[in-house]
Amino acid sequence: MALKLNIIIASTRPGRGGPAVAKWFKEFAKQDGKFDPVLIDLADFKLPVYDEPNHPRMKKYEHAHTKKWSEAIEPADAYIFVMPEYDYNAPPSLINALVYLWNEWNYKPVSFVSYGGVSGGLRATESVKGLISALRMVSLAESVPIPSYQQFINDDGVFTPNELITTSASTVLTELAKWAGALKPLRAS
Repeated sequence: MALKLNIIIASTRPGRGGPAVAKWFKEFAKQDGKFDPVLIDLADFKLPVYDEPNHPRMKKYEHAHTKKWSEAIEPADAYIFVMPEYDYNAPPSLINALVYLWNEWNYKPVSFVSYGGVSGGLRATESVKGLISALRMVSLAESVPIPSYQQFINDDGVFTPNELITTSASTVLTELAKWAGALKPLRAS
């Protein structure tokens, strides 16, 4: 049975580039064969600013939106956050979504497909790594930064990567699979 990879579109902003990039990455991961990829759009969950009365470690969720979010995140063995850079930081929607849960994230690897201007979103990925560590996730050194991402999206809204992007994506999937397999015993205990 293949490992399950949640590919999460982290921006909820209208006009975002994340869906095009994420659809490409899902198909790329499917063809790669190391994972059963699942595409999750954070916008579909409509999470308000964190509003649970209990700490996420207790897993005593009272709101339907939190329960739905937990059910989507729990089964994954690894994560890819497809995210833009907003003012050198991760989108607030991602930070909010991360803090809603705790147990569901534990002992799972994560990497990023980041996009933006000249930095390709690398500053944004660095801004969220402290939180990811606090959630007991393993953030990989490897990622897929996409600078000036608009040049890779055609008029039909389809993302078409160059060789550097696909090479980075292959490396990320290989490393994610190694870590997901290695961490599986920790998740079972």
